[in-house]
Amino acid sequence: MTSDPACTELPSAARGGPVSHAVSRVARLHRIAAGKLLKGADLYPGQEFLMMYLWDAGAVRQSEVIKAVDLDPSTVTKMLQRLEQSGHVRRSPDPADRRAVLVEATENSCALLSEVERAWTNLEEHTLAGLDTGEREELARLLARVEENLCRETADCPENH
Repeated sequence: MTSDPACTELPSAARGGPVSHAVSRVARLHRIAAGKLLKGADLYPGQEFLMMYLWDAGAVRQSEVIKAVDLDPSTVTKMLQRLEQSGHVRRSPDPADRRAVLVEATENSCALLSEVERAWTNLEEHTLAGLDTGEREELARLLARVEENLCRETADCPENH
């Protein structure tokens, strides 16, 4: 099986970092594939991470959501507005501090949860097609080490990665 050179050819400037170049390409393609799968759930890329956080966290301050998803506050605000308009999120004043806003997933988002779970299961199978159980475990182990290296390098480790 030959690969499309456009997908695998290494630019001359990246010769000193072939693995880093491959990781960047894989991350981009993975995000595109996720976007296609999540389109059926009427989600834009990134919104699923916000919803995953809310499903697990319950009602939290909007500032906590911003920290958890590690995006620009204006981006998170737009995401929340869209999700609120579609009935998946509810925002309300925090009774402990009226200046703060609480955000939570609604009961209506339960159907969305099933769709996101299905999309991520399909993404996993699509991503790891052709790898046996041992290879999948080894890839997960190696990616965890790469993530640890990058966290140390950037001093920007999320609390729950």
